[in-house]
Amino acid sequence: MSFLPEPGRRDRHFAVISVDDHIVEPPELFRGRVPSKLADRAPRVISRADGTEMWLYDGTEIPNIGLNAVAGRPPSEYSREPANFADMRRGAWDIGHRVADMDLDGVYASLCFPSFLTGFGGGRLQTCTPDRDLARAATRAWNDWHIEEWAGFRPDRIIACQIAWLHDPRLAADDIRTNRERGFRALSFPEMPTHLGLPSVTSTYWDPIFSACQETGTVICLHAGSGGHLLQTSEDAPREAVAAFFGLSAVIPAIDWLFALVPVRFPGLMIVLAESGIGWVAALLDRLEHVARYHECYGDWKGTDLSPAEVLLRNFWFCTLDNPSSFCQKDRIGVENILCEVDYPHADTSWPDTQDTLRRHLVGLNAGEVDRVTWRNAAELFDFAVPETVVADPESF
Repeated sequence: MSFLPEPGRRDRHFAVISVDDHIVEPPELFRGRVPSKLADRAPRVISRADGTEMWLYDGTEIPNIGLNAVAGRPPSEYSREPANFADMRRGAWDIGHRVADMDLDGVYASLCFPSFLTGFGGGRLQTCTPDRDLARAATRAWNDWHIEEWAGFRPDRIIACQIAWLHDPRLAADDIRTNRERGFRALSFPEMPTHLGLPSVTSTYWDPIFSACQETGTVICLHAGSGGHLLQTSEDAPREAVAAFFGLSAVIPAIDWLFALVPVRFPGLMIVLAESGIGWVAALLDRLEHVARYHECYGDWKGTDLSPAEVLLRNFWFCTLDNPSSFCQKDRIGVENILCEVDYPHADTSWPDTQDTLRRHLVGLNAGEVDRVTWRNAAELFDFAVPETVVADPESF
């Protein structure tokens, strides 16, 4: 494994909030955070005879997938093969180094999702063991560690994001209310829970969670692949085809959640579709308006006088990573619905060149629109303060 030369600090043109980055869970995350009677089966890092590090969780080995931590490495070495911690840039799993890498990239604040061990929406942590007590303890440990050690290290720079207890939505709702008081602003939730063998969002099973999020102002973040399944074309399609489709994968959960009437039953719910691009949004709005011309023949859209397109723009936010050709549709998408993401330390990341990437992509937007995309929308959505000094001079932090 090799690393590219250490990058220098980039010039800062904008204040930036990234609403999609990731944590590679560090080896000590669960240590001392799980009841002693369960501790020997809680996730811990082991080394195989060949030197490969793996997580061992209740007898199951789980790797750190290489693509989850390739920031700072040459693309020719990107791989899905298991990666040791020494093969990763330390900012992937060490919060002090993460903040330093944010400083280098010119990113003021970051919302961080879990990675492969936990699953982007917490699903793997809760479904790869049959012991519900152990899974519940591991879920609590992840959230405790996140708010105390990760976000707690710099609460002014990290937007705290929790995972929900998926096996009992009523208990999860209680957690969400408590966690809001602890400082959590977001919830990472499986975008297609049926892929985890759980009820669909069309059922009312998840309503206690949705109600608690609406009540507390907790933003629901649906990360592509958080249901434990990457959408793909044919089963034998090459891996690059899956990567090409990744930026369009939110179309399906967007339609699923919309016509499940989740944002109709909970009109105050705020839903972010992470790592799925924005280029498809205008096309979906066109299709929604077309179908609305004859929706009465189905009778499925009910409970609101708003159209599906209007509800989509009211309740959903969309994240741009590398979508330069899509900003010509900003008025159709709604510039107030667009958020910025960096995806550090994954393969799609714009690190360490986020500032220059945004500068190229946002040509043609006025100053107010640029502010909306780079930081203001996220700050308002997550109720997260950005100091006036940083807004006035991004070089000041």
